[in-house]
Amino acid sequence: MSVDTDARFKMVEKTMKKLGYDRSALIESLHTAQETFGYLEPEVLKYIARKLRLPFSKVYGVATFYHFFRLKPKGKHTLVVCMGTACYIKGANKLLDKLEARFGIKAGETTKDDLLSLLTARCVGSCSLAPIAIYDNRPVGKLDEERTLAEAEGMLS
Repeated sequence: MSVDTDARFKMVEKTMKKLGYDRSALIESLHTAQETFGYLEPEVLKYIARKLRLPFSKVYGVATFYHFFRLKPKGKHTLVVCMGTACYIKGANKLLDKLEARFGIKAGETTKDDLLSLLTARCVGSCSLAPIAIYDNRPVGKLDEERTLAEAEGMLS
């Protein structure tokens, strides 16, 4: 990927320019970059750091602090397990363990075939449906281990 020939960098540049290349443009620039590239790879983070005159460590720190940002490509399908208090109390951690074992990945990772990204959220705001997971933007609540795996398999088929 080349900064000079890749039009996606121009989209990120446009956001930074609109905000006057101010350091406060960092989060919005990261959002634009992720929407444009799909995830935030090191070359993109370095580009943003250079243009906003920020240390790379600051840009990387912000990108890793907020769970919205991804440093790796997302899989074709996304499964997000809510780990909020209500979900955790009702066994979300056990559901996550089952999913990790079934797909051979940990939360925050993507399968080697790029088919599934397994993520967690602090809370999805549907506590009455605990435990809940989001399967490709489709919420499914009142999950047990069997249904969790069945929904995941169904999503992938």
